[in-house]
This record gives sequence, C-alpha cells and structure tokens, in this order.
Amino acid sequence: MIYFDASYLVRLYYSDRGFEEVRHLASTDNLACAQHGEAEVIAAFHRKYREGSLTSSVYRLVLQQFANDIRADAFTWLPLSPAILERVRVNFETLPVRNFLRASDALHLATAGESGFRQLYSNDRNLLAAAPHFGLRGLNVIN
Repeated sequence: MIYFDASYLVRLYYSDRGFEEVRHLASTDNLACAQHGEAEVIAAFHRKYREGSLTSSVYRLVLQQFANDIRADAFTWLPLSPAILERVRVNFETLPVRNFLRASDALHLATAGESGFRQLYSNDRNLLAAAPHFGLRGLNVIN
C-alpha cells in the first residue's frame, strides 16, 4: 500500500501536470490517504470548477466518479485519532521556523507516520520539505 496526499489523488481524475506519472504509480499498488484527504480532493475539484477548468457537467461527472470509487473501496481512508493529533502537536513544537506547513499537510504526515508508512507521495513542496521531520521520506514522481 502507498500513501498519496490529496494533490496526487486529484491527478487520478484531472489531467494536471504529472498526471501520467501519478496514474502509473497508482496502478502499481493500493492507495491510502488520511480521512480528511477526501474533503481536500472534493475542494480541489470545486476550485477547478470555480476557476473554469471544469465545466458544470464535467465537475458533476468527476464528483460522481470519485464517489463511485470511494464506494468501491478504491482508497483506504485512514482515520484521524488522538495519537495523530498528538504527533502533529509534538512535531510542530520542534519544527524549524523555516518550514511552512499547513495543518492539513501536517495531518497527512502524522497520519502516514502513525499508520506505519515510511514514505508518502505528494507534489507539495512544503509537505515534502517537512516529511523528514515527521520521520518520513517524501517522494514526488512528477517531473
């Protein structure tokens, strides 16, 4: 099983830069993501709709396909827990001041680490830069 953050999951449905590499990687293993990643993906689809990258009809189709995939257990959604929130707190206490890290990205890192993953995939440079601080190897297959 491999861990994708929301930026990679979006590329399974939308042809952003690097989608071919992400889709190829996704075809090699089962996918896991923190539970809040589901909301992040839906919000990303809405942003693309709002910005005009998706028409109304395509937006609805993408949302429906994502919902179908969720119902078909295409993803393992890892629940948030007190241990994950504790890991976020502890890691922010010692996170170097130079690291910019959003709360949702810290949740991805803590969830992956707490769930036994040694690495995770993302193209978010801030998440990737903070990954070692959480004991993880951040990987990006997008060229």
